[in-house]
Amino acid sequence: MNALRFIASRAAGMAVVLAIVAVLVFVLTRAASGDPVSVLLGDQATAADIARVQQEYGLDKPLPVQFGYWIREVLQGNLGQSIFLQRPVTQALAERAEPTTLLSLMAVAIAALIGLPCGIISAVFRGKAVDQFFTGIAMLGASIPSFWFGIVLIQVFAVSLGWFPVSGYGAPDAPFAERIHALILPATVLGILNSALIIRFTRASMLDVLGEDYVRTARSKGLSESTVVLKHALRNALVPIVTVLGLTVALMIGGAVVTETVFGLPGVGSLVVNAVLRRDYPVIQGALLVIAGIYVLINFSIDLLYAVVDPRVKV
Repeated sequence: MNALRFIASRAAGMAVVLAIVAVLVFVLTRAASGDPVSVLLGDQATAADIARVQQEYGLDKPLPVQFGYWIREVLQGNLGQSIFLQRPVTQALAERAEPTTLLSLMAVAIAALIGLPCGIISAVFRGKAVDQFFTGIAMLGASIPSFWFGIVLIQVFAVSLGWFPVSGYGAPDAPFAERIHALILPATVLGILNSALIIRFTRASMLDVLGEDYVRTARSKGLSESTVVLKHALRNALVPIVTVLGLTVALMIGGAVVTETVFGLPGVGSLVVNAVLRRDYPVIQGALLVIAGIYVLINFSIDLLYAVVDPRVKV
């Protein structure tokens, strides 16, 4: 019963967050300078042409009425019709979802494979040269701009060595392996830079646990250091680590916007950038609302995982 109450309360909180996001997204898109109809029709459009298209898309109505129409469509599972793409926003997002999803998953895997071992080793050898090295790597990774790092990797591994394509995702009928190959460089950019956050959180969490009495007791029993660190310390340090991993997944979605632009990937990030340039209100609103929904779902999943990784946490 407590679990059901927890899920119900979290679902209500998610609904409130999404409602606030919907209001903010709608207001901010309308507050931005520029008119999608003028961009669509060009400078030669007459006032009659502009008025006709505005009426066609409901842009001539008061803003509260436009917001009410949009929310009604969203509640029915319809994110609207793209002004420039001339197709439903849900279809446009679905067409761009694969590159962004694969890129995010690959980047999270790279970040975890780098961040977790480095953070654990840094905590175990606190104050020593290896700790200072990994701490410096974490600070450097948090400071490097993703677009600059992407350009450097393109110059070295794509242009000079020719190991990877400079940009793109392959043709629509390209083999899956070819698409994965095209995502290695952008995923490496996101993975390495976001591993810095995982290193810092893992190190801090492990340091808190390694000083506990039960860890000293385990060592006094003659257990190997690897058993003490991995079985006793790491297991009890997982809650903050799970939190930062979930946060990393969420950050990948935002970071994909810049990375997809640098590498010319036809993902959701590039779709949003083009929509902003064109003032395509339905695409901007729909994409940001979906991204916000993914964020809250990730947070909800993290809360449920707490009870799995730490039995002391009750939901």
